[in-house]
Amino acid sequence: MTDYKPVSFDPRAYAEDASKHDPAFREAYEGLADEFAALAELLRARQSAGLTQAELAERMGVSQPVIARIESSAGSHKHAPSLATLRRYAEACGQRLVIRLEPKEEHAA
Repeated sequence: MTDYKPVSFDPRAYAEDASKHDPAFREAYEGLADEFAALAELLRARQSAGLTQAELAERMGVSQPVIARIESSAGSHKHAPSLATLRRYAEACGQRLVIRLEPKEEHAA
């Protein structure tokens, strides 16, 4: 029997390295930045409320797979939760939904 030896993987470090060497990767990755930020914010809200997906689903009156779909929707382009759904998610976490638009950052060419 062999010992289990997990391989560590740091997706952020991988993305930063790949972005330095591959312009197409950098463009695609930067294009998803807002979606990654949205996902991180959803996870932060649920975790700061101390809730599992199942507990959050119960509070929202939906099934756990619905929460998993909401949380995995960022970047998938298959499902985009409505503002009403995001509002219910936030309220179930004891928070409120805030949407803000900011000026784009100008990149030096």
